[in-house]
Amino acid sequence: MEKFSFDKRLKSMLKLDFRRLFTSPLLYIVVGSCMVVPILIFVMVSMMEGSPMTDQYGNAILDELGNPVLMEGFKNVWQMLGIVSGSEMGMSMDITSMCNINMMYFATAILICLFIGQDFRSGYCKNLFTVRSNKVDYVISKTLVGFIGGAFMIIAFFLGMILGGTISGVSFEMKDVTTTNIIMCLLSKIFLVLVFDSIFVLMSVIAKEKIWLSLVVGLGAGMLLFMMVPIITPLNSGFINIILTFIGGGLFSLGLGAISNIVLKKTNLI
Repeated sequence: MEKFSFDKRLKSMLKLDFRRLFTSPLLYIVVGSCMVVPILIFVMVSMMEGSPMTDQYGNAILDELGNPVLMEGFKNVWQMLGIVSGSEMGMSMDITSMCNINMMYFATAILICLFIGQDFRSGYCKNLFTVRSNKVDYVISKTLVGFIGGAFMIIAFFLGMILGGTISGVSFEMKDVTTTNIIMCLLSKIFLVLVFDSIFVLMSVIAKEKIWLSLVVGLGAGMLLFMMVPIITPLNSGFINIILTFIGGGLFSLGLGAISNIVLKKTNLI
């Protein structure tokens, strides 16, 4: 029998996985949702801007002078993409600092966990690894598929952000940033997908057919890194941010990918 090399196995696995990815409704549902989310956020925040904030009991929240605290909206569209490094907004917990493009890293978990979990639920993995004892190509393929899917989500959110800002009338003024900074910031966020992607792949191969478990554990692990995202990918990103996220994502992929391979070798596939 012909012995397939690693290159041939990986090429075959990638071809199969990408065919599944682009023919599955899951990708288009998730990416479409990512485009709609920023539009809804802009519209809702614009409608609520200037209204008094209330506590859990419905009482108005007052400032030090006894005046009601009013809800603040987005000052410009780019605020949903990120914050300028050194800004105090990075540590705030208001709606404008939390409802931004960084949420897409958690949306990536939905795509990856469902994509891999279905392999184990259907018995595909058991049949696959009976023929192919090497699991490395499987891990690499799933990591690349997750990265491409996550990149599509980031881009879809960015396009929805532009559309939502136009509909709601939010300013497109660039303060303390340039067009180059915005492009660098977007690329940095795309490369950072590799970090979260590797985490979700690892959690998926640990949980196997238990998709709910891979989602819960994966999102929990991702939360540990979430507060670092605005610092690593600020709105005024430069070429150094792209290098750091690319190298960091590559290192995470190699390290967690190796662990995922060990998990598949040492555990049962059912």
